[in-house]
Amino acid sequence: MADDLKYGYKGAEPTQSFGNNTGVFDPNDINNLIADNKWTTFGQLELIETQTSTNGTSAFNFLNLGSYNVHFVTFTNCKATSAETNMALRFSNNGGTSWIATGYQFAYWFGRNVNPLEQKSTNSAFLGYAGQITSSTVCGGYFYVYNLLDSSKYSFASYQSEATSNTTQYSFGSGVLPTAETHNALQVTMNTDSLVAGAVVSLYGIRYS
Repeated sequence: MADDLKYGYKGAEPTQSFGNNTGVFDPNDINNLIADNKWTTFGQLELIETQTSTNGTSAFNFLNLGSYNVHFVTFTNCKATSAETNMALRFSNNGGTSWIATGYQFAYWFGRNVNPLEQKSTNSAFLGYAGQITSSTVCGGYFYVYNLLDSSKYSFASYQSEATSNTTQYSFGSGVLPTAETHNALQVTMNTDSLVAGAVVSLYGIRYS
């Protein structure tokens, strides 16, 4: 009998949904399910929003977080307007009307070439620093951010970055806001200076449930 239904089924067609795929699939079936957003691929990145800096941009506000438990933020092509600065995170519990600016805890390593330094705080205005961005370096990196939308858990992040000029600068670490509540907006901000035009910051959700 020839196949006469989508996804290669004969007769009654099972209902397909993410996390609940039933049957034997050939490549065309899988492509159809992916196109319908019904194919189960745990851990896949799903783009929520991308923002690009203009000259003098000092923050990127992401007000739509989707419904993910884990978010992934990338930043590329970052150069400071004049003074040294860092990419940092802030959260909001009111949809971005205001940003929490106290109580963050973090620890990270920063180094130029072979001379690493430890930085840490138990009451910071930002959740960690990634970058060491200057007007003569190009910096990129990422943040993994966890539990933002879970009111029963702390929101925390891990991060890594690298900047290059005549030396290589790197940083990596993690941080937490030790308050169990829903954080429904995310800000990627500079702790001191601003950026020139052309920096790209993207927010993704990681789909795993």
